[in-house]
Amino acid sequence: MQRTGATQRVADGDSRRAVRVSAVPDAPIVLIEPVEGAGDRLGAAWDDLAAAAAEPNAFAERWFVMAGVRHLCPPAFRRLIEVWEGDRLTGLLPVVIDPRYGRLPLRHVVNWLHHHSFLGTPLVRAGRERAFWAAVLAVLDDARWAGGLLHINGLVEDGPVHRGLATAAATLGRRCDTVHRVVRAQLDAGLDPEAYLETHVRKKKRKELKRLAARLAEQGTLTTRRLADAGEVSDWCDDFLALEASGWKGRAGSALGSTPETAGFFCEMLAGAWSAGRLEMLRMDLDGRPIAMLVNFLTAPGSFSFKIAFDEDHARFSPGVLIQIENLRLLDRADIAWMDSCAAENHPMIDSLWGGRRTIVRVTVPLGGLRGRVTFALARGLEDGWAWARRRLGR
Repeated sequence: MQRTGATQRVADGDSRRAVRVSAVPDAPIVLIEPVEGAGDRLGAAWDDLAAAAAEPNAFAERWFVMAGVRHLCPPAFRRLIEVWEGDRLTGLLPVVIDPRYGRLPLRHVVNWLHHHSFLGTPLVRAGRERAFWAAVLAVLDDARWAGGLLHINGLVEDGPVHRGLATAAATLGRRCDTVHRVVRAQLDAGLDPEAYLETHVRKKKRKELKRLAARLAEQGTLTTRRLADAGEVSDWCDDFLALEASGWKGRAGSALGSTPETAGFFCEMLAGAWSAGRLEMLRMDLDGRPIAMLVNFLTAPGSFSFKIAFDEDHARFSPGVLIQIENLRLLDRADIAWMDSCAAENHPMIDSLWGGRRTIVRVTVPLGGLRGRVTFALARGLEDGWAWARRRLGR
C-alpha cells in the first residue's frame, strides 16, 4: 500500500484527509478514515504494526478493536488516524469527538475506547513514537472538527508512547499534563511460580490456600487445564458466558452474556485472539463442570489478564484465587516478562497475590492556535480548582 505524495483528498469539514505533514519527501502521511472496515482494509499492516509496537497492547490490536466496532458501539463520529511512512504503517489511533470535557461543554478529541478496553495506549512502531505524535498533532491542529484539546485515556505512565507524546508536545512549546492516575497490580517475571508465591504471599495465607484446594478436591474430580484446541474455542466461550452469568454480574445485568451485543463481541473477539495466537484460557472443572475460568491475552513480551469468572456456589473454596495461583505458571514462559492485571486499583484479591505495580494515566495536550490555548487553559484551570476544593473538603 503506497502512501507517498499524498495531498488533501476531501474537505476538512468531513474529517477524512490524506495529508503530508511537511514538505520533506519522506515525511509521514496521515490518513483519517472511518474505523468501520479498517480491519479488512489494513489487514496484515495492522498485524505487523502490533508485532513491532513500542508497547504491546492487546486492546489496540485488530481482532479486539474490530470486534468492538461490530458489536458494541452505535454509529458515531469515530475515526482511525493512520500514520504511514512510505509503505510502512507507523501508528494507529482510533478517536472520537467528545462534546464534554468532564463537567465542561468543551468539544475535544479523545482516543476511542469501550467499556471492555482496559488500556488506551495506541500501537506505535518502536523508535517512531515522537514522529507519530508529531504527525497526529500537526493534522489535528488544522482540523476544524477536532476542537481545542487532545485527551488520551489509558497510557502507561513514562512508557515510550507516553514519553513520545510529551516530547512531541514540548517540541511545539506545549504542555502534556497528566490529569488522572491509577495504580494497578502487575505480575512480573524473575521468579518461578513457587518462589513468587513464597515471596509475595504470607506463609499463613499460603497454608490456608493449600487447605482450600485440598477441601475442594474432596468434592469430586478436580481438573485444571488450558485451552489447546481451536475446535474448543466456541464451547469455552459459551462456558465462560454461562459461568459469569450465574453469579452477581448476571443478577445485575452486567455479565457479558446479559446482552446479545456483549456476548457477540466476546465470542468474536476470542475467536480472533485465538487466530492471532494471542489467546490463553484456563479453566478449573469439578466433575467436568467449570467452577472457575480465566481469559488472558499473550502479547510478548507482555500479557493481559482480561476476564475471570467463578462459581459462587463454591465460593467458600476461593476458586477465583486458586485459578489465579495456577495462572502463575505463566512465569515459566521465557517470552513473557509481565502480565497487567487490568484490575481496579486496590483490588483485594489481585493485590494480595501480585507484587508488581504499573501506573496508568490520562493526559491532555492543547491543539494549535488561540482556540487550543484558551480551551486548555480553561479546562486545566477548572480541574486544578476542583482538585483544590476536594483537598480542602478532605475528599
